[in-house]
Amino acid sequence: GDELKIHVRVIEGNKSRLQVFQGIVIRRQGDGVRETFTIRKVSYGVGVERTFPVHTPVIEKIELVKKGEVRRAKLYYLRDLRGKAAKIREKRDGVEGYGDGILSTPVAEVVAAPVEQEVVAEPVALAQEVVAQPAEAVAQDAVEASAEVAQADEQSSDAQAVASSDEEPKA
Repeated sequence: GDELKIHVRVIEGNKSRLQVFQGIVIRRQGDGVRETFTIRKVSYGVGVERTFPVHTPVIEKIELVKKGEVRRAKLYYLRDLRGKAAKIREKRDGVEGYGDGILSTPVAEVVAAPVEQEVVAEPVALAQEVVAQPAEAVAQDAVEASAEVAQADEQSSDAQAVASSDEEPKA
């Protein structure tokens, strides 16, 4: 039911030109690479139908002139109608009270708010200090830390041993 303008490349002899075929889509057929559609127009009182493959290099461009509102997949009944009776109603998206804008998508508004930036100087300074230390100093700090941990473990195990020896066995 849509009205399309099909820009078709026509080759006549050794010349090539674009020809525009404007009409109403009366059918779509097939699937994938073999899909075709048929366009119908009335030219000088004579109905003309032309079938195009969807995936053809002959079609340069397809323009949507207007969207039609129909309740059938195949519009063969248009062949029997003349004049205004053959007109297709235009689909109106977003008109209040008409379809409630089913096909129209709401546009989200973007509000630009000022971004506050906090300046934190301490982590940068600490990072510079850590980077400034030579690798030997860092390794020595790690050795000292592990020695302190080992010493703390020995003291806690000694304290547990003393605590367990202080308790009198209950019999």
